Amino acid sequence: METNRQKKIGGVIQKDLVDILQGEVRRNGVSNLVISVSKVAVTSDLSVATVHLSIFPQEKAQATLEGIKSNSKMIKHDLAQRVSKQLRRVPNLVFFIDDSLDYIEKIDNALKNQENPIENRDLLEKRRFK
Repeated sequence: METNRQKKIGGVIQKDLVDILQGEVRRNGVSNLVISVSKVAVTSDLSVATVHLSIFPQEKAQATLEGIKSNSKMIKHDLAQRVSKQLRRVPNLVFFIDDSLDYIEKIDNALKNQENPIENRDLLEKRRFK
C-alpha cells in the first residue's frame, strides 16, 4: 500500500514528466503523437519510480517507448531541474506502456459485436464445480 508521501511524490513526478515529454514532442515537431503519463508509482524507499505511459497512435507506441527509455538519463536530469526545490533526490525512472485503455477497448468491441457474452450465453464456458 502506498503511503501519502509516495503518492505526493508520484503526483509531482507525473505532472512534471507530462510537461517534459509533451514539450519534447512539440519541440521536435512530431505531429500526430500524444504521450500521457497515466500513473507513477514510487517504491517505499523512494529510489525507483515506475512510470506508465499511454501513447497514441498505438502503432508508434513501441518505437516511442524505446526512444524514451534510451533518453531516460536526460529525462531524469530535466526532471531533477524542475523538482529540485521539492525533492532531494530524484528516483530512477522505469517506463512501461499502459495497456489498460486497450483492454477497455477490447471489451467495448466484444460487447458491440456478436461476441457479446451477455447476449450470447453460448460463448460462456460452462464449468462444473465438484
